[in-house]
Amino acid sequence: MAGISLLSSSRLPFPSDSCLLQPQHRLISSSFFRVGGAAVASSSSLFAVSPSQKPKVVVTRESGKNGKLIDALAKHGVNCLELPLIQHTEGPDFDRLSRVLSDKTFDWIVITSPEAGLVFLEAWKAAGTPKVRVGVVGAGTGSIFKEAMHSDQQSLNVAFSPSKATGKVLALELPKQGNGTCTVLYPASMKAGHEIEKGLSNRGFVVTRLNTYSTVPVHDVDQTILVHALSSPVVAVASPSALRAWVNLISEPGKWNNSVACIGESTASAAKRLGFKNVYYPTTPGLDGWVDSILEAMRVHDQLRKAVTS
Repeated sequence: MAGISLLSSSRLPFPSDSCLLQPQHRLISSSFFRVGGAAVASSSSLFAVSPSQKPKVVVTRESGKNGKLIDALAKHGVNCLELPLIQHTEGPDFDRLSRVLSDKTFDWIVITSPEAGLVFLEAWKAAGTPKVRVGVVGAGTGSIFKEAMHSDQQSLNVAFSPSKATGKVLALELPKQGNGTCTVLYPASMKAGHEIEKGLSNRGFVVTRLNTYSTVPVHDVDQTILVHALSSPVVAVASPSALRAWVNLISEPGKWNNSVACIGESTASAAKRLGFKNVYYPTTPGLDGWVDSILEAMRVHDQLRKAVTS
């Protein structure tokens, strides 16, 4: 299938679970489990699904954010098991963001993930919807702003997306305004690297980074649900944090050889570094490309299974 990339590597050692949910963390979202389109309240609910509906894909974004992917796969007859692997918590600068937006103006607001976009929009509204110009890392992140742009076109303008949906390319291509100082506000995850601010600073931008949120792994998972997840041919992941959480749930990582379908190249590279053997990702980021990657992973899985049993 065109537009799909496959990464292969030998399995490497896996990190231990070093980031558990602590009581002082304030959750931005919580988790639940769903098979297909139905919520699973207990492990017994899972067995109400007939054998023909056995989940083929595990979808792992945080609760409430898997619906579009589940619906898109359902159109191809693919049943999903929803198993959120991460939860978002407020970062140390969460409360500062709205005050900064109220007190200062920036040439650019740089948003590099859907969650960063949601946190920013909340703060932007609390600040009275000041006029801002936003640069996003890709179409998936940009879609977070559609409703706000439609309702308040004069105040919020998504004006830039790089030629390739990576932070490195964004830092290389973000336009500078005039010959003077160009200021950037970068609301980010605590766990995000420093590639963007370093790249922009090297080009003469003045960058203010605020760590507005973080991610913690979901570690309290029903074992019956986990068994079904482990047996599914494909696990769909949207972040390196989700990959690490998945590794931490697997008791014997070296024996798990099914496929990982990543939302984009950055997550796929992280999967390779973690040692996953069968890694798929779209060359063009977005929901459609992600679905194509998942379908390709399933197709290859089915071919290999038939070859083994024939």
